Amino acid sequence: MVQELLLAGLLHAVSPADEKPVVIAAGTMLDGRGSRATGVRIVVRGGRIESVAPAPRTPAGTITYDLTRYTVLPGLIDAHDHLAWHFNRDGRLHTKDDTETPAQGALAMAANAWATLRAGITTAQSPGSPEDADLRAAIASGLPGPRLLTSLEPLDQSSGDPDELRAKVRERKQAGADLIKLFASKSIREGGAQTMTDAQLEAACGEARALGLRTLVHAHSAESMAAAARAGCSQVEHGVFADEATLRLLSERGTWFDPQCGLVFRNYLDNKARFLGLGNYNEAGFAAMERAVPLAVAAFRKAVSTPGLKIVFGTDAVAGAHGRNVEELVCRVEQGGQRPMDAIVSATARAAEAIGLSGETGAIAPGLAADLIAVDGDPSLDVTALRRVVFVIRRGVVYRSEAAAPAK
Repeated sequence: MVQELLLAGLLHAVSPADEKPVVIAAGTMLDGRGSRATGVRIVVRGGRIESVAPAPRTPAGTITYDLTRYTVLPGLIDAHDHLAWHFNRDGRLHTKDDTETPAQGALAMAANAWATLRAGITTAQSPGSPEDADLRAAIASGLPGPRLLTSLEPLDQSSGDPDELRAKVRERKQAGADLIKLFASKSIREGGAQTMTDAQLEAACGEARALGLRTLVHAHSAESMAAAARAGCSQVEHGVFADEATLRLLSERGTWFDPQCGLVFRNYLDNKARFLGLGNYNEAGFAAMERAVPLAVAAFRKAVSTPGLKIVFGTDAVAGAHGRNVEELVCRVEQGGQRPMDAIVSATARAAEAIGLSGETGAIAPGLAADLIAVDGDPSLDVTALRRVVFVIRRGVVYRSEAAAPAK
């Protein structure tokens, strides 16, 4: 199907296998590591960045994409994105109990992947859906979408005793999981109290670490967050009820922290009719999410003021939020008090480090994959420029080019 679309001219793509270099002229460049430069030429060959140099070093006639009116930066990395979540043909959240066909589900997931990529997210980490395995393979084969990592099915307190959890971690590894997802607390709709025991967390995170896998831990309460940090888990998600002592503990242990400022909650509230009545998506649950909005902002503000805390960008994007991922970064800056450049780094080089891909993506530097975007404006000065994506290239393939067509 992807090949047919390419032949039909419905996708604008440049093969990374082409030996002819692609030269991108950037008016402003943010390298993803906190530095800013102007008048830069980025040379791409074989899907990777070959060189980054000041403009005079590259003859003007060799420019392939003229982005001198824009800011070029690394493709963004969303460390927590549920690409498999979607609304069915009835406009309701898809569940295994509805009448959706496999083909309808596959098309919806492909649409989510395309919307996410066009919005500037060139890498996404999707914790918790077995369907991600097929989507990951399809994207790797050419389906338009962000590079995808997945945990497959998550584990929780019902997954067994410590020995059983170790065995299930090994099963996930054998099945091809890139990481392990653990639910250590109840959802925010149910109060967020700790659910997995300390022993369960120690077993799961310890086994994952021994196998070279990272662990992402859903944890809203301070107690569950602290338990995950003490257990040596890699990354804590959400943390709406985080306190200063727990955030200091995460900092001391080197635990990555991925709090959400607002997108996921606003998305649920804006799409209430599409979720209401399914599972714990009831009136009490939505009231809890309403209360969580200011709490989440307050928790984020505590996080950014905690010395040494490694904050990474993740949206927890579910059905309705795909393609709007950068609204989380806007919230983090405008309401959460994070500096724009720090927010950008949290979604580029720092995110690449958190997900184990710092040698592949997350920055503009020779040798890394050509995962680049261009936006109208300078997001290090005005974060809302991230809403205005005009160019997307992932591993040398151009998927969006509204700013400048290739030279003839």
